[in-house]
Amino acid sequence: MDFAKMPDGLIPVIVQDAATGQVLMLGYQNEEAQRVTRETGRVTFFSRSKQRLWTKGEISGNYLTVVSEHEDCDQDALLIRAIPDGPTCHRGTTSCFEQPDQTAYPAPAVSFIAELERLVQRRHQFPDEDPNSYTASLFRKGMPKIAQKVGEEAVETVIDAVGGNVEGLKGEAADLLYHLLVLLTASGLSLEDVVEVLRARHSTISGGVRRPE
Repeated sequence: MDFAKMPDGLIPVIVQDAATGQVLMLGYQNEEAQRVTRETGRVTFFSRSKQRLWTKGEISGNYLTVVSEHEDCDQDALLIRAIPDGPTCHRGTTSCFEQPDQTAYPAPAVSFIAELERLVQRRHQFPDEDPNSYTASLFRKGMPKIAQKVGEEAVETVIDAVGGNVEGLKGEAADLLYHLLVLLTASGLSLEDVVEVLRARHSTISGGVRRPE
């Protein structure tokens, strides 16, 4: 980064959720803040109001764990992809760019699926966190039950598709996708692992996807 280009020695830093792609916040770094971020793996900024370094989450515990850094073309701005340990905004919202009531502005589909997968993974890691969780109950029943549910939902999805039941198809496809997330998590896999396979199969023909052989 070219900190010398900035009169105050500070560069703007955009933090993006590495899983969902959602923009979480904007802060500023000087050279020392960037060094500390790289050494600790937690996003650290320079506070213009307090005139000191501060690590996001140092009070709340909602740290931002760095996944990758990306400089812009002029080397005077930085994008950090990170994994949030909780709400990023001090108001309790996921992002500093959203309002507390977001019911009128649903998250993009890919972003929501990533959030859902994160919740499924949490239920797997902490099964007793919510005793009434259906997801946790599936994990307790084990792989045979989880696999059975995926098979059942797949069949019901096909039946509605063939029968032209569009409304039913949406519900069954949602059930199938959810149970597939549970199956992947129980198998120690993630959607990213599946996407990597799709990337590897990507055809050399622009825009095409190679069919499985």
